[in-house]
Amino acid sequence: MPEIVQIGPFRPQLVEPEKFTLTVENNKIIDADIELGYVHRGIEKLFTTKTYLQNLALAERICGICSGIHTLAYAQTTEGVIDVQVPDRARYLRTIYMEIERLHSHYLWFGVLAHSLHDTEAFLKIMGEREKVQDLLEFLTGNRMNYLINTIGGVRRDLNEKKIQRIRSVLKDMKPLSDHIMTLLDDNGRFTKKTKGVGILRKERALAVGAVGPVLRGSGIKSDARKDDPYAAYGELDWEVITEKDCDVRAKSLVRARETYESMKMINQAIDNLPKGDIVGELGDPLVTESIGRVEAPRGELFYYIKSNGTNIPERVKVRTPSFANDFTIIEMMRGDYLQNARLIIESIDPCFACTDRVTIINAKTGKKRLAKLE
Repeated sequence: MPEIVQIGPFRPQLVEPEKFTLTVENNKIIDADIELGYVHRGIEKLFTTKTYLQNLALAERICGICSGIHTLAYAQTTEGVIDVQVPDRARYLRTIYMEIERLHSHYLWFGVLAHSLHDTEAFLKIMGEREKVQDLLEFLTGNRMNYLINTIGGVRRDLNEKKIQRIRSVLKDMKPLSDHIMTLLDDNGRFTKKTKGVGILRKERALAVGAVGPVLRGSGIKSDARKDDPYAAYGELDWEVITEKDCDVRAKSLVRARETYESMKMINQAIDNLPKGDIVGELGDPLVTESIGRVEAPRGELFYYIKSNGTNIPERVKVRTPSFANDFTIIEMMRGDYLQNARLIIESIDPCFACTDRVTIINAKTGKKRLAKLE
């Protein structure tokens, strides 16, 4: 007889709360449901109370792990409502900084994966080596996280020869870590034994539920905003969109591991071809218009929308994070899999639950629920 198993909203392996209700029979998950809304922070409303420049610091606080890509997405969308020309040097610098951020995000996820698989040796090695990337970010920007490197019209900090040499040195040090992760995922690797065949997300279902990022590419779909809709300097660099065809947790892991090599390649190319010139353009006045922007965050496509009424404060800002899109793939992957794989399946999407949250209003008398809409 089926039984109900509840995971969350609070549990030890993840700091952010989310509630999963699983219907289980004979240790197999036959259905699953997700309940969001435990950490709603009202950020979209706060965007409409601050100036365009002030909102940069707010955008990066949507997610601490990929804070830089949020400021880039916000800045690029704002550049659609404010008359400004982004200098070529700034476009290349944006690419360099964001790919360094992708490295630290992917390595962190592999540390979390090792922890989920109870592989303490791999966890300590990955997290210890990842510190070099965090130290590099601090050296380049002044902070390890929430570094506010992007601004409207460009970037806030330039690279000199000393910083460039430090970047090249760290990238050289990080390649052996990527090589080690690949050995963990090879045919006889320690990670492979526990991730192969787990959390299957077939190509057609990945498309149907709107998967993005490594989750989508792990199902064999060649989709990446950096290639599909190039921004910054991505359209001028030589790199490949990584895909895997097995559709399981191992495939998603391999996508992330192989993407670290592509990130290193892009960073070196961008440095080699770094144009001279300014790092920020001169800002004009806000126009009465609307703008959309999309970027490829480490977790997948990040989407921003801004409506401007011509003042220095946006009238409306809407954010669609990759975790919100990928949340619904968890249900697909859990159905038919074993209960003991639930944690691994949840973490396979690299979840950031706080950035997905929306408000649900519950009628205390009737118990009916409805999503809150901003009129």
